[in-house]
Amino acid sequence: MLSETFWMFLITSLIGLILKAISSCYKSKCKSFDCLGISIIRDVVIEEKFDEVELNKTNKELNKTKSDTI
Repeated sequence: MLSETFWMFLITSLIGLILKAISSCYKSKCKSFDCLGISIIRDVVIEEKFDEVELNKTNKELNKTKSDTI
């Protein structure tokens, strides 16, 4: 029989693999994806604009933090 350690490792690894796959799919700028009967069509232009806004917010917060510490 398999031990609890094995099952925890297996479950953790599978969850990590699924999360990494989702992250890679998000970073990919493919407009359409077909797999096993599942068809996904994305509007990557809107996602790029959203990512750019988030990046600008993060950069502004970092610059403000740096100027406050100096």
